[in-house]
Amino acid sequence: MVDISTQLIHHPYLPPTDFDAPQPGVFKASTVIFPNVAAMRSTEWKDKSGYTYGLHGTPTTFTLEERLCTLEGGKQCVLVPSGLAAVANVSLALLKTGDEVLIPDNVYGPNLALCEGELKAWGISHQRYDPMNPADLAARISDKTKLVWLEAAGSCTLEFPDLPAFVAICRARGVTTALDNTWGAGLAFNPFALPGMEGGVDISAHALTKYPSGGGDVLMGSVITRDNALHLRIKNTHMRLGFGVAGNDAEAVLRSLPSIGLRYKASDDNARQIAAWACTQPEFAQVLHPSLPTSPGHAHWKALCDPKGTGELGKGAGLVSVMMAPQFDQAKVDAFCDALQLFKLGYSWGGPMSLVVPYNLAQMRSQWPSYIRRGTLVRFSAGLEDAGDLIADLRQATEAALR
Repeated sequence: MVDISTQLIHHPYLPPTDFDAPQPGVFKASTVIFPNVAAMRSTEWKDKSGYTYGLHGTPTTFTLEERLCTLEGGKQCVLVPSGLAAVANVSLALLKTGDEVLIPDNVYGPNLALCEGELKAWGISHQRYDPMNPADLAARISDKTKLVWLEAAGSCTLEFPDLPAFVAICRARGVTTALDNTWGAGLAFNPFALPGMEGGVDISAHALTKYPSGGGDVLMGSVITRDNALHLRIKNTHMRLGFGVAGNDAEAVLRSLPSIGLRYKASDDNARQIAAWACTQPEFAQVLHPSLPTSPGHAHWKALCDPKGTGELGKGAGLVSVMMAPQFDQAKVDAFCDALQLFKLGYSWGGPMSLVVPYNLAQMRSQWPSYIRRGTLVRFSAGLEDAGDLIADLRQATEAALR
């Protein structure tokens, strides 16, 4: 008589395969079972033709990868545990001792920290270029330059670069381009099909933690490419680093993806209403949102995200930043942020809840940008609350702390 434990582990029942539902199934595995030794030896994971081990993919993660490629206009995708892991995966796959990476001066902070930490320790140098001046980037590219990071819009200050011009410079010099596409989310523009050129960036890195997840409860990232050889370099490094994502986290993103356009548009609408109100308030010396004609790089945003000039929602994300008037010191700005009730103090963005973070821009930049007014930077992430309620919250905090 076979023991009950053995019977349960090796139970012969298999459910019918003709099952379909709105959401794909969740497959969770470290071990993958093979039918025979020949299959174990011949199954290939790199091209998604089979399954070998949980880190190398399951039906759930393969499905998410393919849908993300559709979202961003790519062909190949790897999933990683966070947006920062996506950045690290790219840099570690493409750089070696003696190489140099160029990053915009408005770069995502942890990317800069990676350059100043591990990459520097491994003999990989970096330079910061002016994100609004293609000529500055062109002057800094050398034979050592193997990778250029791009951001559109820029972290925290939301200036919008002439992305096609930067890509064209890199392409002419044979330098790989990687875009942090978290702000655009695959919705504001197609990173692989930029106007005025054949194609676009080489790599799109995306913090799925933000809009694709949409709930503020999942950490995940992706790296998407259109070139098979480049994808294989990234995927091999992905394998060697042991990057993987949990099946339930992949399920959460898959469940949220169908509504990403609606959520992105709603956040964009809220952000634009907040920006318009903030422009009328004397406490804010400068309001930064790419859709504003006065925001740095507005013309570039318009050319890429709104070429028809319709002002269409869903092309500007849900972030809006303000430079507080110079008379308000850090204590006053902090008091303003503390007085907010609907805007919660917290990092990240793209979820249902609105967030606020005060920043010290002088500590983030190599030099103060000429197009940014002096003062203290405050970034708002507009969630899915009613815009009128959010503006009322900003108004009461302004009156309580700044007047």
